[in-house]
Amino acid sequence: MDRDQFRFFHPFRVRYSEIDGQGVLFNAHYLTYYDTTITEYFRALDYDQYADAKKTGVDFHVVKSVVEYKAPIRFDQELEVGARVARIGNSSLVFELAIFPKDGSDLLATGEVVWVNTDQRTHRPTAISDDIRRLIATRESHLKP
Repeated sequence: MDRDQFRFFHPFRVRYSEIDGQGVLFNAHYLTYYDTTITEYFRALDYDQYADAKKTGVDFHVVKSVVEYKAPIRFDQELEVGARVARIGNSSLVFELAIFPKDGSDLLATGEVVWVNTDQRTHRPTAISDDIRRLIATRESHLKP
């Protein structure tokens, strides 16, 4: 995975409370970084997922999370997490994520997060709206609205 595959990045700096006894970023925090980056990805598209879910009764559930650790990430290191929607299915979104040093191209970690659009009353999958598809396609040229 290369840095140029991503059009959206969110910055982080590793805090002391996020490192483990080995002095590296504790494994659970990678998913927090990914989740925060996905939230900021949609914020940058001016999409308020929380408000939309309250209005429609439909929201996304995480059904899969994968983290691959490529190199140690240490205390106080400045990072940029790239996010992109790699694929849109009928009811699912597949996010690809990657962590790089600030302004660097060395791949430190990769991730995949899969969301399923779900009716909050029944907790059953439901189709992703055309509006959301079009919104994502404004950033992800490889996806057709």
